[in-house]
Amino acid sequence: MYLKKKLKKLIESKKTLLGVGPMSKNCVDASIEVTDKYNFPIMLIASRRQIDANIFGKGYVENWGTEKFSKYVMSKSKKKNIILCRDHGGPYQNNNDIINKLTLKDAIKNSKKSFEIDIKNDFKIIHIDPSINLKGNLKKNLIMDNLYELMIYCDEISRKNNKKILIEIGTEEQSGTTNTFEEIEKFLNDINLFCKKNKIIKPSFVVLQTGTKVQELENVGSFECPIRIENEIAPEIQIFKALELCDKYDFWMKEHNGDYLSDESLKWHPKIGIHATNVAPEFGVIETISLIKILKEYNMKKYLNLFLELSYNSKKWTKWLRKNSNADDFKKSIIAGHYIFSDKEFIELKKNIIEKLKKKSINLDLYLKQNIMKSILRYTKCFKLH
Repeated sequence: MYLKKKLKKLIESKKTLLGVGPMSKNCVDASIEVTDKYNFPIMLIASRRQIDANIFGKGYVENWGTEKFSKYVMSKSKKKNIILCRDHGGPYQNNNDIINKLTLKDAIKNSKKSFEIDIKNDFKIIHIDPSINLKGNLKKNLIMDNLYELMIYCDEISRKNNKKILIEIGTEEQSGTTNTFEEIEKFLNDINLFCKKNKIIKPSFVVLQTGTKVQELENVGSFECPIRIENEIAPEIQIFKALELCDKYDFWMKEHNGDYLSDESLKWHPKIGIHATNVAPEFGVIETISLIKILKEYNMKKYLNLFLELSYNSKKWTKWLRKNSNADDFKKSIIAGHYIFSDKEFIELKKNIIEKLKKKSINLDLYLKQNIMKSILRYTKCFKLH
């Protein structure tokens, strides 16, 4: 398979692959331009909340459905270095399943249809994550049963439609801590045995805990913690052992929530041998901060206040707050900013901002996109991709 060979070559040359969350159209365009200019691949990792099939209400990014998003990226990407990926595909991973209070059976049925549309629209890496449930935590054996069912389905759909895909598996949210060696080995061995028995595509990526977790505007996990945490193996020791197990069972380790890590920590990723890392909210925050900065710089206080009010009122900051957070309203607005970029009220507001800045010979979207590109390039440089 050409894609797998291409990624394997990069990984074996001690580079860490980057997955970028498509937080906005500017973020998507920035990713495309980076890959075209420097000629290396970036995985564009779309969650179902960001972008989903038309039949499931699309997503909050640009009001794109899966179909339109795929066509847009493929038409814009000159060197075809963008890899379309589904991030956290599975039951209850979009808002519709939760709002409609679907049964687990129906939520799995919807996620299958979502995966089918992904595969038919040239998504190349499919992350299967059945970890969410409306009625509390699922038992581990039921999560694994759901994972197996969805793996078989994606294998069938890809073969039926003559589409070559890679599978990513992960069955838990990032906790900011690390997995135990026993947990990892049992999980990888079980997956291997299941794929062999059922003669289906073996997953290429496995999501493991590396001590990363995003809250507010920081990475609060143990990855960068200078103090050892009681009853937890130090991340640098844990990661080396986890990588040994990945090599043993022939998987690539995928780290989620790599946002806000320092340059020093990022530079350790290819040295340690972490195969791939996902980064998402940081790029949305960069665009929001850049917008606020230019509105302040040109004394556009009225527009700034309207934007901050829209962002704060969205309440999209809620899930990112620390326990007993002391974040003020301004910080909450920064956290939530990118969620409203496709809202009608913001679109009208942005039109006015664009016209005002145009008179000063400033292209707003170009300015925002360039700032996102700088942030993406911080990662790709540290990951030795160029």
